[in-house]
Amino acid sequence: MILEGIVTTTTPDGTPHLAPMGPRINEAGRRLLLRPFPSSKTFRYLKRFPTGVFHLTDDVLLLARAAVGKIGQLPALRPALTVPGSIIVDACRIIEFRVLTIDEHEPRIAMDCEIVRTESLRDFIGFNRAKNAVLEAAILATRFSILDPSEISNEFRKLRIIVDKTAGERELEAMAFLENEWSLYQGNQRP
Repeated sequence: MILEGIVTTTTPDGTPHLAPMGPRINEAGRRLLLRPFPSSKTFRYLKRFPTGVFHLTDDVLLLARAAVGKIGQLPALRPALTVPGSIIVDACRIIEFRVLTIDEHEPRIAMDCEIVRTESLRDFIGFNRAKNAVLEAAILATRFSILDPSEISNEFRKLRIIVDKTAGERELEAMAFLENEWSLYQGNQRP
């Protein structure tokens, strides 16, 4: 099963780095399989410091900002308990992990990780249709450079309809942010 969330890793200067990630979690709940791109900061940081924290969160604005690498001010963080790393205080659930193996032979890196600790921080209220739509838009944002532009535009139009029908303030802000990022990206691609 793939879960969508945010991974915190540690940069060479010791500061936290946040990135969206959709790892596979095994049925026994003892392993994560991370699949970062070889060019990603997350891969470089985990290769150097092979521990991190995966966060399940219902904050789609944070997910959207992480998807395009524009977090802005970091959310409230606290130290992880069993690995060097940081926990997003407002996450719903956290999974602290250690990287066991790294396979760099495919276009996407495969990092087999041992789950060393989990913690529920607060109840997960759930996703409504707008939160799901923003999550899908955030995933599209991570693929601006590899998907057909017309496909992205069409998907954004469909997702906007869902957001307009069912969103709260935070989902509206997140969708507008992602649409603006798409416009900026398109503007930068024109000759």
